[in-house]
Formats: sequence, C-alpha cells, structure tokens
Amino acid sequence: MRVRVVLTDLASCILQNCSKSPGNFSRPRRLTHTAVLANDRLPFPPVCDGLEKCVLGQCPYSVESGNPQHQKERKDYVDAFVPTTCALYPCKSAQSMPPPPRNTCLQLSGMRQAIRFDYSSFFEKQLETKRATATYRVFRRILRDANHYPFAEDFSTGRRQTINVWCSNDYLGMSRHPMVLESARNAINRFGIGSGGTRNISGNTLLHEALEHELADLHGKEAGLVFTSCFVANEAAIYTLGTLIPGLKIFSDAGNHASLIHGIRTSRAPKYIYRENDAGHLDELMQQQSTPSEPKLAVCETVHSMNGSIVPLREFLDVCEDHNALTFVDEVHAVGLYGEHGGGVAEELGCMHRIDAITGTLGKAFGSFGGYLVANRALIDTVRSYAGGLIFTTSLPPPVLAAARASVAILKSAEGQDLRAEHRRRADFVRRRLQEAGLPVADVPSHIIPISVGNAKVCTSISEALLISHQIYLQSINYPTVVKGTERLRLAPSPFHTDAMTDHLVDSLVKVWRSHNLPLKH
Repeated sequence: MRVRVVLTDLASCILQNCSKSPGNFSRPRRLTHTAVLANDRLPFPPVCDGLEKCVLGQCPYSVESGNPQHQKERKDYVDAFVPTTCALYPCKSAQSMPPPPRNTCLQLSGMRQAIRFDYSSFFEKQLETKRATATYRVFRRILRDANHYPFAEDFSTGRRQTINVWCSNDYLGMSRHPMVLESARNAINRFGIGSGGTRNISGNTLLHEALEHELADLHGKEAGLVFTSCFVANEAAIYTLGTLIPGLKIFSDAGNHASLIHGIRTSRAPKYIYRENDAGHLDELMQQQSTPSEPKLAVCETVHSMNGSIVPLREFLDVCEDHNALTFVDEVHAVGLYGEHGGGVAEELGCMHRIDAITGTLGKAFGSFGGYLVANRALIDTVRSYAGGLIFTTSLPPPVLAAARASVAILKSAEGQDLRAEHRRRADFVRRRLQEAGLPVADVPSHIIPISVGNAKVCTSISEALLISHQIYLQSINYPTVVKGTERLRLAPSPFHTDAMTDHLVDSLVKVWRSHNLPLKH
C-alpha cells in the first residue's frame, strides 16, 4: 500500500541523499527505489503544514519536464508522495479537488515549478528585526563646513540647522588644512579626477609611489602599498598571508576590527582568539596550539576604536618573538596622533622596528581617503602580486593621493607635533569635565572617550535628543559594532573644540541624561 505524504521538513527529505538519484542511475532502478520509498516505511506523517514545505518543490524529476519520459516519472513520483488532500496537483488521486486560488503566492507552472521565494518579504523582515532591536542604521544627512570646523549643516530633522560634530574621525581637522586643499586642487588641475585604471593597467602613477615611499618612511619600513581603504588593506593582506603560507595559524585579539576578522575568516587558516589586550593569554594559546616550527601570525590593533584602550604593545611583541610569530599591527586610530612624527603607538613606544607589518588609514587623522600597508620589501611585493583587493580595483585618484601625502608630511613636522599636543590636552580636558559631571566615562589612555549607556534604544534616543534639541552630533554606537548590552556614545574631541563648546556639550549631556532617567555619579 502506498503512503502519500508531504514532508514536514524538506531539509530532512531522504530523497536529497538518495544514492539512486536521477543523475546517476537508469530509470528502472530509480523507479524501483521510488516504489520502495512509497511503502509504509517512510518516517514522515501525512500532514501538510505549509505550502512552503510542499514536496512538489523537491521532485527529482522536475528537470527537463518537456521530455515525455520525465513527465511519466514525475507522474509516478507525485502519485506516490502527494496526499489525496493536495489541491495543487491534479493527479489521479486529486482529480476532484479544486485548483488553488489565483492569489496564492504558490504558482504551479506546468510540472516544473512549485515554490517561489518572496525576496521582498524576506528583506522587509530582516529590516523589521533591525528596527525592533534599535540596531537599524539611520545615516545623518550633513554637509561639513571646511571653513568652520568642527561645525556642519544638518538636514536630518527636516530643517537645516548648524551642528557641532563631536564624533568625527577627522581627529586633527586635516581634511580642511589649507596646504592639503591646495595639494588636492593642484592635482586635479594637472592630472584630473580619476586614476584611469587598476595599478596594473594604466592606474599606477608617480603619485602612488611617492605616497607609498612617504608612508614607509613614516613607519621605518622598506616599502609601502596603498589601498582604497584600510578595510581592504587589512582583509586583502591577511587573506593573502593566510592562504599563501602553508600551515599558518592565526592568533587574533578578541577586540579586533571587523576588517581584520574578515581577512582571517576568508583565509580559512586555523584561528585562535585571545582575550583583548591580554599578552599572557596569547602566550598560553601559542604554547598550547602551536610548535616552534609552525608558522604563526599574531594580529592586533593598537588603539581600540570603540573603548579607547591601547594594546600593551611591547608585551605583545615579546610573546611573538618568543614564539617566532609574524606580527601584524593595525594602527588605524593611532597614525598621525601618536609618536614624534605621527607614526602611531609603535613609534611612541620605540618599537616600530620589531613589527613585521603595519596597516594604517589615510581617512582619519590624515584627513584624506584610503588605507595602506608597510613592511619589508618581500612581504609588500608578495601582497602586491597576490592580493585581489589591490589587483582588481581602480587605484586611488590623484587629488586623494596628493592630499594624503601633504597631510602626512605636515603631521611629521613641528606643526604636527603642536597639533598632537593640543589634541591630547583637549581629550584629557573633555574627559575630566564629563567625569566631574557624573557621566559614566572610564579612564582610558587614548583620545577616544566612550560614554556607557548599555541599551540600544536609549542610546539612540539620547543621540537624537542631542542633535534635535542641542545641535550636538554625537553618534550612538550599537550592535553589531559593539556587543549587545555595551551600547555607548563615542566622543572624539579635536584640537578645535573650545572650552565654551565643551561646556555646552557637558551641560546638554547632563540634561538629556536626566530626561532619560539615567543616574549620574556624584
């Protein structure tokens, strides 16, 4: 006796793993196996609990249904497995059932199609989930004012208003430095806007090579390589190392940026995660998970962008040297801001020469756009030759390159030293004022000031209230940028935020904090 069923879970359908699938065996053996499956040995109840799980969508004889032989096999299959209650397929056992409604989302087209995936509904559900958890991203609509940094014009609220930006990564205001702007204008006039191609096909210019030389000199390395962003630089470089070096094991800080994580994942190299900024845990993992002869790559970032902590770099390098590990250090939030010439935390600590590969950005303290990698000549040439993120994309344009080179040169100079000193004083002053007001601000050693909130909806609401009522732009930082339950406001003072601006910020934050019934420390 045949059992006619609709599977309750297509993923568990035994036909998916059938060794007598249509592509491998002759028709008699296929039909024999189908007949066996039609006996009462099937483990599925004859219940249809949803059109999206209908067995018709998994019929192994759906292909090439114009072939009369396939149509016959399809009929045998349907008669064996479709229940008598099914109104979607008018086979012998369902002749008396009415056809499906015309407005059903499931349209049967001949015998080849049973289910259509509703893409729009799927995307809407994903977005609704983001909105319900207050993690849906709303991009503020602003126009920064190069003549009145750190102010901008905001258009997010339906009316134009001037706002004070307290969350920009243009830490030193170099994006509007007169010499940087002049360099960009001159490059446009001489070379045009675009580069015209990839580095390999007409897009490699003297401007690229000059900037790479400038960056290598900044970090005391033999060579450099510029990318369209530091996300690409990190992902492409780590992916290349992870796929090329045989047996490479990667050890990554738990607080590493998404670009570093993405490069590690896509390389598919074995990975081991050590606790954030914990060199001792890194040492334990290397002892447990590797031998001295195995190649290893240790990855960290010096300044953690969302909590403001700084890696104990000397201890990190000590461990890596003990275990003969290649070191990969991200200085994105440190270049331009730390060190005598703006070479980052490694320069400030006097240990640049101990690091194998350093990445940085041109789009934060340097005020331009793009990312870069510096290392010895052999490593750079290897990444240049193998990294798809460099090979298969249009190179950086002339005005960006010229502006970046001018900015790097300025921040290497005495002017850069003065800017860094004022930036440090301003960050310390703002942090102290916020703490004195009772706001939950931790003592962190960097220029980044996180203000802990711990709730996504509240954090977003505070950010909106500051913008609308107090003309202060302070972005809320929610999941997935930070772990759920650790939502925060991320403050980044610049040398151009005055005492009066700081007073306005603190007073406004206290008012909004109280209006949300959040406690202040006293």
